[in-house]
Amino acid sequence: MQTSFVSYMDGDVECEGYIATRADPTVPTPVVLVCHAWAGQDDFARARAERLASEGFIGFAIDVYGKGRRGSNADENAKLMTPFVQDRSLLRRRLLAAVNTAHRIPGADPHRIAAIGFCFGGLCALDLARANAPGLRSVVAFHGLFAPPNIGPQPKIGASVLCLHGFDDPMCTPDAVLALTKEMTDAQADWEIDMYGHTVHAFTNPAANDPKFGTVFKQKASDRSFARASLFLVETLR
Repeated sequence: MQTSFVSYMDGDVECEGYIATRADPTVPTPVVLVCHAWAGQDDFARARAERLASEGFIGFAIDVYGKGRRGSNADENAKLMTPFVQDRSLLRRRLLAAVNTAHRIPGADPHRIAAIGFCFGGLCALDLARANAPGLRSVVAFHGLFAPPNIGPQPKIGASVLCLHGFDDPMCTPDAVLALTKEMTDAQADWEIDMYGHTVHAFTNPAANDPKFGTVFKQKASDRSFARASLFLVETLR
């Protein structure tokens, strides 16, 4: 496996992505963006990029916050995430800069792009679908946030959408789930939501165990969600 960091720009902001690949650079290969959780690009996101590379994709862990901007506790994480949650136009621009970079990765097939994301990254993946990012075929949101961007009329969504969701997630209630189903249906998206019972937020992350905060790792839900996502990516990117 070959791994490397790559710098890219959104205006005057430098971002640093992480690429993992086993692909022959002369053969067009699908790229899967990995959208990080609220702490910023970390070992978890990079490990997912490497796992995707082992499955035959180019894994690209993107950087929403900017090079070197990472959080180490809940307060720092919230300060990094909040500007992008409050200004979804800014978030969309930053995400599209990552997609443009993915198109330029050696061996990348610009017509077969997907995105997966965790927590805040799930929101990012959904926003890429809402933006109809160039070449985007599919997105997967793991325990994501579902609030719509409210930045103008939503055109038809061309990408397939999969949400993998803990039914008892306190950060994304049943009302938010129903609202997303209506939004996706109105946008004529090919959408699916898989829900795991007795499961809360951040169920894929072993480091996220804070029941009072509503984040608990759950092995069974984690295994099932990754297996479902793998099948979905193969189906939509083949």
